[in-house]
Amino acid sequence: MFNIIQSNFQSITLNLLRIVSGFLFMPHGAQKLFGLFGGFGGKPGATAPLFSLMGLAGILEFFGGFAILFGVFTRPVAFILSGQMAVAYFMAHIPMGFWPLLNRGELAALYSFIFLFLAAAGGGNFSIDELIKKKRDSL
Repeated sequence: MFNIIQSNFQSITLNLLRIVSGFLFMPHGAQKLFGLFGGFGGKPGATAPLFSLMGLAGILEFFGGFAILFGVFTRPVAFILSGQMAVAYFMAHIPMGFWPLLNRGELAALYSFIFLFLAAAGGGNFSIDELIKKKRDSL
């Protein structure tokens, strides 16, 4: 009985982690690509140059966040996003000091490990990946 409850709880929390992480990650890309949420660099309406490192980051954050939110290609997308956040941490935050609290890098570090977990665990049973797998298995 306990194993069934634990299994259901793990399934629900995996799906929630994926959905919430994707939902919270997308605005970072929207800020860079579309100038939303205060704009790029805190300048209202400003966007990152599309063919720049920040433009690439915006593309990965917005469309990768969208893929994570709906559970589409979750494992490879999460792996790429985990790497992106690790690179962001080491490029933008480590130069300001070691401790994430002081270098303002907690979010990048946390996203990196959340996406690494999703790359290993997959998107869960409430994802488009799972729907595709069920359809393929039924053929």
